[in-house]
Amino acid sequence: MADFVIEPPPVSTVPVAGGGLFPVRRVFCVGRNYAVHAREMGADPDREPPFFFTKPADALVTQAMVAFPPATRSLHHEVELVIAISHGGAAIPVASALDHVYGYAAGVDLTRRDMQDEAKSLRRPWDMSKGFDESAPIGTITPAARIGHPASGRISLTINGKLRQDGNLADMIWPVPDIIAFLSNLVILKPGDLIFTGTPEGVGAVERGDSLAADIEGIGGFAFRVE
Repeated sequence: MADFVIEPPPVSTVPVAGGGLFPVRRVFCVGRNYAVHAREMGADPDREPPFFFTKPADALVTQAMVAFPPATRSLHHEVELVIAISHGGAAIPVASALDHVYGYAAGVDLTRRDMQDEAKSLRRPWDMSKGFDESAPIGTITPAARIGHPASGRISLTINGKLRQDGNLADMIWPVPDIIAFLSNLVILKPGDLIFTGTPEGVGAVERGDSLAADIEGIGGFAFRVE
């Protein structure tokens, strides 16, 4: 047994449909992967290869309550398809990328937008606008062995029952195999890695007391409340 000088932190996990827990190693996120959302954020999606940022594994939230974070007056929602990696590798070919996927989930990338905008204007990193505590609510992972690899299907988010985001997985600029292949040329992917794949248009503010529900056709959804 290792001689740790402090108690090791717990492993972050996500429930799996049908039972069991998926242990999480790292959380990668793709930025601006839907053309309309990229344009609403002031970018030109036709000229941009995929880029990535990260969140801590313990930023994942699987309970029904999320704390409104400090240091922001503009918390935004971004509903996303999440890929769960079961087999790692480097320089993974697009043709075999789906062989590395365990399953999929719906997730929400919460963003301190005012903090991010300030960091961008000052040309500073914006890690703290994305990687804060409880910034990655996520639903149950559904194994690909059960549902296959959805390349299309509605992805949506409601707040207090009103539709805020409504898109289709087919509208991703970089689909799942391309994301895996591209990212594996930047880092060696490992079992337990999660990849948030970007959000469709319609991102907006979340207030204290709001109830959010995310859903992806063929995968499922989840709901949580911000307090």
